[in-house]
Amino acid sequence: MAKSKTDRGSPEAEHPERPSYLDFDAKEYPWKKEIDYKQHPELYRVGKGEQGVLICQPYKSIIGPLWRFKDPGIAMESAQAIYKLFLDFISIGDFVGADLARKYLQMGYTRARRYANYKGGKKYDKQHDYLPLERGTGEEQKAEAAKIFYTYWKRAEDYPVYKKAKADWKKSYG
Repeated sequence: MAKSKTDRGSPEAEHPERPSYLDFDAKEYPWKKEIDYKQHPELYRVGKGEQGVLICQPYKSIIGPLWRFKDPGIAMESAQAIYKLFLDFISIGDFVGADLARKYLQMGYTRARRYANYKGGKKYDKQHDYLPLERGTGEEQKAEAAKIFYTYWKRAEDYPVYKKAKADWKKSYG
């Protein structure tokens, strides 16, 4: 379907890949940094992808320091440590912790892929109205790191106890 003349002047028409963070509205974001999600797990929402991962305390402070992807060796140590936390959270029935550990594994994959695709991990050129930068300029070792995180992310996502807990959580809380 062709765009109308009025659509062509919109920022989305000029740059369909504009970063979503430009329109971020903290008030509408369901995750809040002032909430202790261990004390109030009922306030946690699964959301899409990696949403909430860099906000939800105390999990951010527990999992975040383990999250690294500089090279394949560091990525392996990181992914294994985060996956172990994932299993620990599952074993004690802490769905929020398990889901956030799974999100850190997913984010390890997506961020490492971004660094593999773009030099310095920057996808958009802030100096030029956020035009996408040239792809294929990144580091090969980040691609290897991404593969490692991908394996652990999918392992966590397919873990039967987690899958059931996630489905139950979404029915109860969203």
